[in-house]
Amino acid sequence: MKVAVVDINGKDTGRKVELSDAVFAIEPNDHAVYLDVKQYLANQRQGTHKAKERAEIVGSTRKIKKQKGTGTARAGSIKSPIFRGGGRIFGPRPRNYGFKLNKNLKRLARKSALTMKANDKSLIVVEDFDFDAPKTKNFLDVLKSLGVEDKKSLFVLGNANKNVYLSSRNLKTSEVVKTSELSTYKILNAKSLVLTEGSVEGLEEILSK
Repeated sequence: MKVAVVDINGKDTGRKVELSDAVFAIEPNDHAVYLDVKQYLANQRQGTHKAKERAEIVGSTRKIKKQKGTGTARAGSIKSPIFRGGGRIFGPRPRNYGFKLNKNLKRLARKSALTMKANDKSLIVVEDFDFDAPKTKNFLDVLKSLGVEDKKSLFVLGNANKNVYLSSRNLKTSEVVKTSELSTYKILNAKSLVLTEGSVEGLEEILSK
């Protein structure tokens, strides 16, 4: 699959980059994508929720009323879950929501997500660029030139670029990542995927294994 390369002004450079069919033109596996996104979201959960159970409540252990003759149910402790202020039955405890997926499945999920973007014509390849200094205005100009200023966009760089990253950090609808940080969730969460020329080779190297 060949895709035209544009510059940061949105103009065609006259060059085309060859996208590997093994990465950008496979048969998408929806279940692999589902599992990888599910794992990503599960890992975002802190799992610090906690409710006090009966043994953790501070209170008197005195029997609150006599066993018989009251006409009501027996009650032995003010800490009982049936009373207000008592412990909670089977309350939430701190836990880790993460689960394991093998590398081959995660690789398949990312390739499936990239293929979906390519099929939807939501993939743009731009030549490698840099800024002299971190400026949000410069990054906004790039978004406008590429026609993605009103869309949620994800820029993938071949190598870390501090000026480009800092220029995008204040924008809620755009994110800049390196090829090693790319995830299935981030690909699908963006309406437009912008790859730099340097990132294409890196992605194919990582995902073609």
